[in-house]
Amino acid sequence: MDQDSHCTAERELLEAGNRIPTFSTTSPSDEEPNQSKAEIPCQVRKKNLEKDDLQDSNASLSPNSSMTTKELQEYWRNEKRQCRQVKLLFEIPSTRIVEHHLAKYVMYKIIILQTGSFDGNKSVIERRYSDFEKLHRNLLEEFSEEMEDLTFPKKTLTGNFTEEIINERKLAFKDYLRLLYSMKYIRRSQKFIDFLTRPELREAYGCLRGGQYTKALEILSQVVGLQERLTRGNPISIVPTLCAIVVCYKDLDNPASAFEYGEKALSLLQVHTSHRYYIPLLETMIALAYELGKDFLSLQEKLEEWKAKKDPVRVFTLKELAVREYVQ
Repeated sequence: MDQDSHCTAERELLEAGNRIPTFSTTSPSDEEPNQSKAEIPCQVRKKNLEKDDLQDSNASLSPNSSMTTKELQEYWRNEKRQCRQVKLLFEIPSTRIVEHHLAKYVMYKIIILQTGSFDGNKSVIERRYSDFEKLHRNLLEEFSEEMEDLTFPKKTLTGNFTEEIINERKLAFKDYLRLLYSMKYIRRSQKFIDFLTRPELREAYGCLRGGQYTKALEILSQVVGLQERLTRGNPISIVPTLCAIVVCYKDLDNPASAFEYGEKALSLLQVHTSHRYYIPLLETMIALAYELGKDFLSLQEKLEEWKAKKDPVRVFTLKELAVREYVQ
């Protein structure tokens, strides 16, 4: 998408917001002084979230951490980068009608863009009406107060596949996603994040379990970027995806790329050594470093140090952990 079309997309978002007086059209800033009614959750939730953030920060500085001064400095540099505000735009440029056995439905193509990004850094997903409906129902269970003025496109008895109805829903769903994202506690919720990433992740892990590593890697590589932008406040949540990418590259005999993604995942686990992925990842990184002729002694020291502190327990391999994700 070139710069002109990207700016046009942003301008359309602002104009759409101006047509809806009951919602704020401000960007998702956590410190806006003038909040809309939909942006004001209960005070209890605010206090609890702020308390949790403080506890997470304090936990990161635990005296039990084995990080060196250099590693701590690098960790905080990464944390600062993660905390930078990321604004996303949602576009629904096209649709397609799917006929499967006795079912017939419309798939909406959703393009998720990062504002100020003109390098093609975008994510493309597809969702149907029932997916949006399920998201709305799930969010109402937790955010009924914030969403009390939000209107969801209703089903019609007839005409669901007419061009007029489809175009109306395209615009409605675009505004719907924008408004959800503008509310801090909703855009941070796992339900919202799952709506945008879970179907693709389930497909990718299914391919991984079936030995289709190239296909799995293709999907995982696309979704991990979106995950990173959606979970800036909780970067540890992308570790399983990064580790799945490591497994794919390793089984595709590409140890260099596997090591690259493994380093990224390991950096996120520096102060989370009790995480279930930490030891399996560390063992995999040692094997990869040895294969690539890299220094593996420092990694080996961390492994031995962890084993000295913990009681011996059965630990799954990285691949065993990966194939267990999204198995339901």
